[in-house]
Amino acid sequence: MQKNNAFMKRLTKKEEIIMEHFWEKGPLFVRELRELYPEPRPHFSTLSTQVRTLQEEGFIDHKSYGPTYQYFAKVTREEYKQRSLIGLIDKYFDNSYLSAVSALVKEEKISIEELKELIDLVEKGEQK
Repeated sequence: MQKNNAFMKRLTKKEEIIMEHFWEKGPLFVRELRELYPEPRPHFSTLSTQVRTLQEEGFIDHKSYGPTYQYFAKVTREEYKQRSLIGLIDKYFDNSYLSAVSALVKEEKISIEELKELIDLVEKGEQK
């Protein structure tokens, strides 16, 4: 996965849990990652396979320490959220941010007052 891709694969629930551990704790060995899970913990080899998959997809990378690897997040939580949002808007709203916001207003997920407040914040930010 290249850093400049606008769209990023959505994480599965299990992958999201793994990434949350890396985002919260920083670099980890698989055995340390496994210890962060409640009982019954996932099998070491299962977790190792999931970590390698995340590495292949560009979410994490590793540093070698002899025969073992310490893994770390290559994508920040904020970067993932932003790219996921961009991907959703592209996929479901034909890349129209106006359509996405309009849908939120229609579904009453955001009020007109909140939109006005958002516009004020954006305008103030542009003046700086």
